[in-house]
Amino acid sequence: QVQLVESGGGLVQTGGSLRLSCAASGRAYGSIAMGWFRQAPGKEREFVSAINWSGDTTYYADSVKGRFTISRDNAKNAVYLQMNSLKPEDTAVYFCAAPLTMAAQKNAYSYVYWGQGTQVTVSS
Repeated sequence: QVQLVESGGGLVQTGGSLRLSCAASGRAYGSIAMGWFRQAPGKEREFVSAINWSGDTTYYADSVKGRFTISRDNAKNAVYLQMNSLKPEDTAVYFCAAPLTMAAQKNAYSYVYWGQGTQVTVSS
């Protein structure tokens, strides 16, 4: 019902920036929240950020707070993750995801729609 496609990943140096985009389609998109997750090699998938349907409520993992900014543009059916001051520990595959709720969710198990992921590599 909802298709999510991420883009914007790449290789950057420590301190650099990337802007991830997630293009969404499907008839349920307009009424759902969105989130970003990441999974590094040898580690479990972790929550990064989430935003509610209207964009006026956001959540961030402590590890990215102050460096990452989530936003959405419903007119463009897109959600973004601006990543600044990147660190090697930010290296991971980043996934955008959508739950079945309008409220932002922090738990990966609340999400039912997932993008294919985009690789972010931060060199030291």
